[in-house]
Amino acid sequence: MDQQSESNPAQDEPGAAPSERQPVQQSARQRSHKRPKDIRELCYPFIYETQFQCDYEIATDELCCQVGGVMAMLPGERNEGEAAVFADLDQLQRLIYNLNGSVRGRLGIFEEDMAWLKARYDFYNEASRGRVTGFVLPRGPQPIPALHLCRCASKKVVRLLVRLEESGVSYDPILPRFANLLANFFFVLTVFLKQEWQVPEVSYVSINY
Repeated sequence: MDQQSESNPAQDEPGAAPSERQPVQQSARQRSHKRPKDIRELCYPFIYETQFQCDYEIATDELCCQVGGVMAMLPGERNEGEAAVFADLDQLQRLIYNLNGSVRGRLGIFEEDMAWLKARYDFYNEASRGRVTGFVLPRGPQPIPALHLCRCASKKVVRLLVRLEESGVSYDPILPRFANLLANFFFVLTVFLKQEWQVPEVSYVSINY
């Protein structure tokens, strides 16, 4: 027997073949990092979960952070329209965190929240009516691109809800309704702010449809 085989601790263990013992040891090491003794090594209690709930919660958390970034980009000295946008985003951050916990925990989005957001959508849509009649490129001064990223992130939340349903996790139908409405709301905010700042929209003509 060569020296390398004699010094292999897995082979010194009685009662099991080497091919059986090594995966067991690896599995134990893999489990240990999921339950660290040092809490600083764990960013979220469900981070190693294999279900889609955690992915959904991370996506809605990211969306809420992106909204905070938009708020930071708005002018410090705001006109009436900018102040309205800031106030609505301030309220929306709280609702997005309510959306965040509404799959794993108790439902936090209600019909009155839908009614509020629809009313705000209608307000900005009416104020900028006729400005966009087709596809436009997602560009402009900040926070216009950041709002478009919020729009895309909202769609990702909807898609994760689809995956959750597909995996057998049930939730209230108001959640995808609210997330879809969020995506549309963020788009209409970009149109409104560009009108406020007299920034022209850049049309895009698709060659695919």
